[in-house]
Amino acid sequence: MSAGVEALEPRRFFADLSSGHLLHDSQIRPAYALAAPTPLEVWRRNLDIVAAVLGAVGVDCFAVPGRSLTRPVVGVDALDRHRVCAALAMLCDTTGGRLSVPEPSASHDIGDVPVVRADWLWTEPTRSLVFGAEYGCDVEFWTETADGCLLAPRHNRVSPIVRQGGAPVTAPAGLFTALAAGPRDDVPGVVTRPEFAVPGPDHVDFPIDVVYTWVDGADRAWRRRREAARPPYHPDSASEARFADREELRYSLRSLHLNAPWVRRVHLVTDAQRPRWLDTEVPGLTVVDHTELFDDPGRLPTFNSHAIETQLHRIEGLSEHFLYLNDDMFVGRPLGPRTFFEPGGIGRFFPAEAFVGPGPASAADAPPNAAFKNDRALVERAFGRTVSQMMKHAPYPMLRSVLAEVEKEFGPAHAATAGSAFRDVDDVSVVTLHHYYALLTGRAVAGDVHDAYLELGWPDLAERLAVLLERRDRDTFCVNDDGATDPADERQAALRAFLDAYFPVPSPYER
Repeated sequence: MSAGVEALEPRRFFADLSSGHLLHDSQIRPAYALAAPTPLEVWRRNLDIVAAVLGAVGVDCFAVPGRSLTRPVVGVDALDRHRVCAALAMLCDTTGGRLSVPEPSASHDIGDVPVVRADWLWTEPTRSLVFGAEYGCDVEFWTETADGCLLAPRHNRVSPIVRQGGAPVTAPAGLFTALAAGPRDDVPGVVTRPEFAVPGPDHVDFPIDVVYTWVDGADRAWRRRREAARPPYHPDSASEARFADREELRYSLRSLHLNAPWVRRVHLVTDAQRPRWLDTEVPGLTVVDHTELFDDPGRLPTFNSHAIETQLHRIEGLSEHFLYLNDDMFVGRPLGPRTFFEPGGIGRFFPAEAFVGPGPASAADAPPNAAFKNDRALVERAFGRTVSQMMKHAPYPMLRSVLAEVEKEFGPAHAATAGSAFRDVDDVSVVTLHHYYALLTGRAVAGDVHDAYLELGWPDLAERLAVLLERRDRDTFCVNDDGATDPADERQAALRAFLDAYFPVPSPYER
């Protein structure tokens, strides 16, 4: 080992960081506290540490487009295996990292294995989040071939071979993790080989926005406007719980910041309101008032989410591809944009296991069921197909152009819903209608997310939240209101404690 390794320069990555000891994988290991870590930042930090240590011992390496969203991969010449393992072992020993063998191997000698992994424990000040081995950097040992190439020890997403001695190039980080996907210039490029510097067919490079609708039902001016409007046909349409603000939006935005950093812009649709904690001047956020959204101001004020959804395609500057979220929906773990959209632009939608009974809508139907039945009737007349599945309570992938077509195709029903101040038995849900219309016109396919759905009124809510927090294994989850006007204090407290622990890192949207 070279003398320079004794004072290994990559240790600078751990300077000025507080550390504590956490029990992890049956070992006591130090966890380094970062101010506000995200999965993308940890991915980049581990890549940079490994690249720096290899550079310090004179080993050339290149980024490889691996199959993991959160785990960076670098390739090196297998002739440098012993230098690489020695340098990584020394750095891990002195910084509390771990050097392991992630792939099954017949050899018990780390000097003969095809891949090694270096990982550290990263956390944030509250130590609720820990980024460990799933973010570790894999180092692959590529073997020389007779025709002057390097051969990969395992599959990647692009090519098993690169030219030996090829000149290094810098490529966008989005080619190596979908967390950095989309048109962006805020993530530095990575050093790789020319074979990996071009996008493959799985790469999503179009902008994707997010739209939220939000209301504060405790606002006095808003309540006066609602009281002056005509009463709804169904008690659920004016339920206090439907308009209650429990600051779920704050944590939903945190979930986007952590787990979907490829989102370009957030559009928050409100009725002359602002969350008290929201920084409305932050780049990447647009607050859209109802008066800017509705083409006919005579339809305002409205207290009908179905009516508001008929106007979403009118948001100025909204991207063609966007996700529509209610504020009680959360992204539970790191996801790439392909969860929601195909690289060619086709959207996905997520049918639920819930079915709606046959027959037309009637006054006996709850508003969501009535809207779905009306959607079904429109789809039957337009396409001769009968649909019966509702949608999961998960982010809705939508195409702006499809929403505009839905308005033209189903004009009378669309206009009637837009003019309904409260949810009504004659409403349509343009969200559900959009998905089936896009499917039957070749612009959407049925997808799936590993989701969870909970209700505030469930008596075992605290236990369910504890399991969700411990496992963190759901792509998305929703904590919905069951219609109770005042959920028990202990359930509200459990929800807030859960959200604080699950999403402890403030987002840029907060003051």
